[in-house]
Amino acid sequence: SSRTARSEEDRDSLWDAWGSWSECSRTCGGGASYSLRRCLSSRTCEGRNIRYRTCSNVDCPPEAGDFRAQQCSAHNDVKYQGQFYEWLPVSNDPDNPCSLKCQARGTALIVELAPKVLDGTRCYTESLDMCISGLCQIVGCDRQLGSAVKEDNCGVCNGDGSTCRLVRGQYKSQLSANKLDDTVVAIPYGSRQVRLVLKGPDHLYLETKTLQGVKNENSLSSTGSFLVDNSSIDFQKFPDKEVLRIPGPLTADFTIKIRYAGAADSSVQFIFYQPIIHRWRETDFFPCSASCGGGYQLTSAECFDLRSNRVVADQYCHYYPENIKPKPKLQECNLDPCPASDGYKQIMPYDLYHPLPRWESTPWTACSSSCGGGIQSRSISCVEEDIQGHISPVEEWKCMYTPKMPVVQPCNIFDCPKWLAQEWSPCTVTCGQGLRYRVVLCIDHRGMHTGGCSPKTKPHIKEECIVPTPCYKPKEKLPVEAKLPWYKQAQELEEGAVVSEEPSFIPEAWSTCSVTCGVGSQVRLVKCQVLLSFSQSVADLPIDECEGPKPVSQRACYSGPCSGEATEYTPEETELLYGSLQEFDELYDWEYEGFTECSESCGGGVQEAVVTCLNKQTRETADETLCITSRRPPQLLKACSLEPCPPR
Repeated sequence: SSRTARSEEDRDSLWDAWGSWSECSRTCGGGASYSLRRCLSSRTCEGRNIRYRTCSNVDCPPEAGDFRAQQCSAHNDVKYQGQFYEWLPVSNDPDNPCSLKCQARGTALIVELAPKVLDGTRCYTESLDMCISGLCQIVGCDRQLGSAVKEDNCGVCNGDGSTCRLVRGQYKSQLSANKLDDTVVAIPYGSRQVRLVLKGPDHLYLETKTLQGVKNENSLSSTGSFLVDNSSIDFQKFPDKEVLRIPGPLTADFTIKIRYAGAADSSVQFIFYQPIIHRWRETDFFPCSASCGGGYQLTSAECFDLRSNRVVADQYCHYYPENIKPKPKLQECNLDPCPASDGYKQIMPYDLYHPLPRWESTPWTACSSSCGGGIQSRSISCVEEDIQGHISPVEEWKCMYTPKMPVVQPCNIFDCPKWLAQEWSPCTVTCGQGLRYRVVLCIDHRGMHTGGCSPKTKPHIKEECIVPTPCYKPKEKLPVEAKLPWYKQAQELEEGAVVSEEPSFIPEAWSTCSVTCGVGSQVRLVKCQVLLSFSQSVADLPIDECEGPKPVSQRACYSGPCSGEATEYTPEETELLYGSLQEFDELYDWEYEGFTECSESCGGGVQEAVVTCLNKQTRETADETLCITSRRPPQLLKACSLEPCPPR
């Protein structure tokens, strides 16, 4: 090792001392300075005669512009091939990043205007590496040449990533007739590496709010790179998608919104690193617990808001799992003996010290509202614990060394469940008057199907519809609902139930009618079921776990008259039909329509009343099977042709 040291000394002795550092190549944004030395030997000296260091490592103001762009614009006053051009920088050249390549505005002409950029020019737009004497030199986040130190995802040089958290998620549009836009995600001040990808026909736009409360909006109308509240934005618009990138850190709170533009649904995937703005901060030692004779003093930890530079309630720091509250430190204090008049105070051992008075709270009350924003409260008192562990209330001033906890806080601030109506089905007929149906779901703030919506505000699930095409049977002017198959379908749609997170009765589909003609019966299973939200699976429960009336599990069905048989029903069958097909009674009924001709022309005969099935709306004769829900009136007879017959 001694021989190596001597050889290095011999080598350095051939050089003169290093000269002073040159002026920095830039006044801001990171430049380069150099120092020279002279070889004192007639022979060749080993090593370099120039060395570099970084300088002016302060950010340039936004209006200063890009350093490479300034070098290109310096050639605007110089003719190129007999013509003046406005030159724009060409960055990130993979082959030679330290040459000055510029593009003429409005043309495809790209020219190398200088073999080297000025020292201190960034090699690449997203890197600190800089060009020095035409070569790209590595620069770490500590702004030192040759340093390999890098920023973590939170923007902390040589950090461990603990000061921010990764946020990723997906948004799916919920089309609504009275809603033109919606919020995708709110991204707070200081966030980094923001990326959003929208797929679908809708359109992204931005709303921002600075720390001073100034609000702005940007419509993102075209592809390009631009500044929004001093944050660099890169936006790309394609026929079927949009991509938004913001390297950050954001200089304002950004709210990404979506404006609906088509009938099809859109989805937005987003990812960014959010700074942890509430962090624990260790306090100084509190006052000593004794004025003499030996006491103790503790430190504590307080939750600090990095944005507002003030102490806030502990709950803000507890929100981040990454935040670990530091344990208090303990030390002895005031060890001088007390004067004789005060007696002797024993120094308290470490394992027997009792903590300082502290704030203690009761549990929070129940929230005043289950959704839509409510309030809950609690009581706060100052207490003290003695050596034996007994806790007693003391005056509040004894706890004033730490902020008092809040007594009121908002709760359940998410939106209440609301009805979401889907598209209408096609009309059930191809001509005339029919019905159409739609699915109406109760959707919570997470976009999941749930319960809790008010039945009074539920949109109707069926309505009449008219197809303008005329029907070829002019007499059939009845609503389609009067036809038995459609009535059955409408009834089943009305009775449909969806499993929710509350135990509820869920009926299965009706079985086929037990007979092929006449009056029969149908049965179905009715289960008590619940949706398990964590696994999104359905579980069966005992019947008594469901509240409210249980849906019927048996009903009558009518399959039309049997051939060759009169349409007569037992009282039980008639009662069943009334229960299942009561709406038919409102449309059809039996009525008398005159009498038959007299059985005799003289000498006394009989006339029988004619009973027909009539549509009560159109007063037209209908098939007798449509009056099955009405009792057939009794047979009426009357005498006729009572005059005596003439003698023969």
